Amino acid sequence: MSKQGASNKVQYDESILSDYDIFLFKQGTHYTLYEKMGAHRVTSKSGIEGAVFAVWAPNAQSVSVVGDFNQWNPASHPLAPRWDGSGIWESFIPGLGKWDLYKFHIKNSLGEHKDKMDPFSALFEVAPRTSSILHWPDYTWNDARWMSERKKYTSLSAPWSIYEVHLGSWKHHWDDGLSLSYRELAEELPRYCREMGFTAVEMLPVMEHPYYGSWGYQTLGYFAPSSRYGSPEDFMFLVDSLHQNEVAVILDWVPSHFPTDDFGLARYDGTALYEHEDPRKGFHPDWGSYIFNYSRNEVRSYLISSAVYWLDRYHADGLRIDAVASMLHLDYSRKAGEWEPNVHGGRENLEAIAFLQDLNKEVYGRFPDVQTIAEESTDWPMVTRPVFLGGLGFGMKWNMGWMHDMLSYMSHEPVHRSYHHNQLTFSIWYAFSENFMLPISHDEVVHGKGSLVNKMSGDWWQRRANLRLLLGYMWTHPGKKLLFMGCELAQGLEWNYNTALEWHLLDKPEFQGVHQWVKDLNAALRRHPALYERDFTQDGFRWIDCTDWQKSVVAFLRSRAQNEERGTEYILAAANFTPVPRGYYRVGVPEGGFWREILNSDAAVYGGSGMGNAGGMEAEAVPCHGQDWSLPLTLPPLSIVVFHFERQSERGQ
Repeated sequence: MSKQGASNKVQYDESILSDYDIFLFKQGTHYTLYEKMGAHRVTSKSGIEGAVFAVWAPNAQSVSVVGDFNQWNPASHPLAPRWDGSGIWESFIPGLGKWDLYKFHIKNSLGEHKDKMDPFSALFEVAPRTSSILHWPDYTWNDARWMSERKKYTSLSAPWSIYEVHLGSWKHHWDDGLSLSYRELAEELPRYCREMGFTAVEMLPVMEHPYYGSWGYQTLGYFAPSSRYGSPEDFMFLVDSLHQNEVAVILDWVPSHFPTDDFGLARYDGTALYEHEDPRKGFHPDWGSYIFNYSRNEVRSYLISSAVYWLDRYHADGLRIDAVASMLHLDYSRKAGEWEPNVHGGRENLEAIAFLQDLNKEVYGRFPDVQTIAEESTDWPMVTRPVFLGGLGFGMKWNMGWMHDMLSYMSHEPVHRSYHHNQLTFSIWYAFSENFMLPISHDEVVHGKGSLVNKMSGDWWQRRANLRLLLGYMWTHPGKKLLFMGCELAQGLEWNYNTALEWHLLDKPEFQGVHQWVKDLNAALRRHPALYERDFTQDGFRWIDCTDWQKSVVAFLRSRAQNEERGTEYILAAANFTPVPRGYYRVGVPEGGFWREILNSDAAVYGGSGMGNAGGMEAEAVPCHGQDWSLPLTLPPLSIVVFHFERQSERGQ
């Protein structure tokens, strides 16, 4: 049967949506809607293959499917409304197959005729084209070992060093300047991450978005990887390749807002269906986008189904939830009179809170070995505490306070840093109130903020030394680590989504040094559990001295209990935030024995001056800093030195 002459009046067994599906959908607890809504390949009762369509448009006057198969004629293939009041329109269309283009033609509540995207589409045309594409991903996974052992890589007590990546600008083809495809990325990105020692990749949103310049944060295709880089199978291949290289995959996911494009979710059936009708709740003043209506059951089902989909079908190991603060606060970026208090008169968005709690309960209930990570920039309490205790239920939260304090501190000339010592040490006061991740993200190296190395103070040598110092302090500070691509290169240009990273810089020794430093930091992190096992408990951290503000020096211990024979594992870090070398700087330590210098950011191989402690030293029985033993250290300029305590039984291992 030709597609042109196909009729939708073919006997079909029944809707793939059961009465129970409708009950859950209307209740707001159907979290696998991607199995039932949108377009699905089926075979009719008479053996004819085709597709069954289902779309939620309760206030539409009529709905039909249009596409290249019927010359985009709205009269050819109408959908029928279900009898149950769900607002879902559905029908079976024979003869359709993979790669056919389609949209839903909706005569909306105002009598307007609109061609709309399928909210559940698995694939879209490459922008600026906007059609949905019939697609049923068919891929054989090869990451069974990773999936069975994933917990040891993704638990809260595992070493997390995340490489944040914008896929379109990580690397380009040298001849035509085009981005790499998913398949091409799969050849290079996993190998690079493994060589550098990163344990995870966090991808800026890969979900389909009409405007490339939004970096993916203006999402419309909540069930579709961007077609800019290939097919869904190609993206699966990339995830698979990362897993086979023991690299976890975190996806940025944006349930906070969506763009106003007329072909998308905006006023889908002529009414505010996915968004709030009231602009005080439904329109975001900063981003010019619509805010989801979290009080609507069907919208909650839609969004949580999207989160589950990426973890289920694409084997993602976690989701980083964007702009959580904007969801929690009704007055976010609004002046007095521009927001409406909740039923108790407060500024908290009660519906969004309930949505986030439901999201985390469902995600962790289905996938106990993944993590959800909140980008939450306020002091909202218990973001990473369980829902049953009143928390939001996230696994981790970005520590934006640490990031802002440290970048501000490192921008000061060293002669002024003594007056800002609190910026260096304040984070420990609250470091264990949440499960924190320390981020240096894309937002800090764009929009005129400058590259990371150019945020540092001093001349060119000092900026690179300061950068190595910052990263060393970050890697030894409690909390999981996240670094945006390009920062490991010390590139001078701030990030531009239209251009690739400055990979040619690695031909020069001064950039190779910073690159090697990040690699060695990752290696040390993975090698020493004291640096990661107790990131979220006070038991794993102890200040040796945080009061030497005049010299801008801090020293601290990271530790973890081993066993009776091996005792406690200790890591000592001492950081000098001035260009003045400190000789015989005595630092107290808890035990006598040999303290091996395992990291020194001033080593010549990293581009430093080559000062250090000759590989380590024996502790002296000289009390200092409340300890019975101490080390007379050499603290090189603008540097951090890190020591591992080795008992006699461990020497030479």
